[in-house]
Amino acid sequence: MSEIMRVDGDLERLFRDVFTDWRDARAEASLRLSVDRGLWRTLEELGLTRLTSGGEAAAGWVEAAALLRASARAAAPVPLAEHDLLAGWLLDRAGLPGSGALRTSCLLDPEGNAEQVPWAASADAIAVIWGEPGAWKLADVPASSAAIEPSHDLAGQQRDTVRVAVESLTGAAIGDDVVREYLLRGALARTVQITGAMDRVVELCLRHAAERRQFGRPITRFQAVQHLIAEAASECALAMAATDAAVLEAASPHPDLDALEFAVATARSVTGHAASVVVRNAHQVHGAIGTTYEHQLHEFTKPALAWRSEFGSMHEWDARLTALIVGSSGPAWDSVVPASGTSDSRADD
Repeated sequence: MSEIMRVDGDLERLFRDVFTDWRDARAEASLRLSVDRGLWRTLEELGLTRLTSGGEAAAGWVEAAALLRASARAAAPVPLAEHDLLAGWLLDRAGLPGSGALRTSCLLDPEGNAEQVPWAASADAIAVIWGEPGAWKLADVPASSAAIEPSHDLAGQQRDTVRVAVESLTGAAIGDDVVREYLLRGALARTVQITGAMDRVVELCLRHAAERRQFGRPITRFQAVQHLIAEAASECALAMAATDAAVLEAASPHPDLDALEFAVATARSVTGHAASVVVRNAHQVHGAIGTTYEHQLHEFTKPALAWRSEFGSMHEWDARLTALIVGSSGPAWDSVVPASGTSDSRADD
């Protein structure tokens, strides 16, 4: 965990133990085509499925990020971000009652459709947003009332098409700021998950390099392998730092959405590019064995690549970050160019 983002040690151990016990009990790797309901019930019993939402929640983004990272490090097929940080948060903001139903969420197009909705085919209910700027609405729709076409992403995670007859819905009005923050929260949640998966990938590289022997010695003794792992580890650390900074920005009770957007854009850009390096280097370190279904490496590399295309692609976030920096004379620009009068030895280079 980053030095700037601290979580109670007992809570971190709880997160780690829950997912370690789950992985140890699995017979084999899953294609993750549906939610693991057994694991979900365990998380519910521990109060971890509504960690930040539900009215009396004492936890916030920092704790939620630690839980998401632990889940991603275990490749656990559970919709913690969708259920709590997104759907649960939306219901709280709109003043709508919640329940024990497993939820996901989506933003519908004008025809009432949404594609690539995570875990929709396994959900009991879907928090749907529809409308247009200045006239957004939110409704908690039973999954049985929606037409759901199952599909999945490259990692085998459920990403379904949802169709809802919005003309029959009665929704609560929500503001443009709620929709904007919802999209930023989704983008940040995915970034946190990517860093968790990358952290596990680096760990697998270190273990494999120490155990795998060629020419009578561990491959970790070869300089080329050392370079691959060091580069992956440094990219992962950079992504963690950028993501932690965005999490701390989001953790404010009333976040400044402009500042949050810049922090999320930075984290998404840094993490997206880091994922390319970490995944490439990890598969080079593991060689052919890392491409097999039986090896666990793909359980982390594939989700890392899939998640970076959700809530905005890497290209879109790079473009947004560039626009925020170039078009700003405020906090975003100040973070890149030192304020007037600030000494910087590089100015004389």
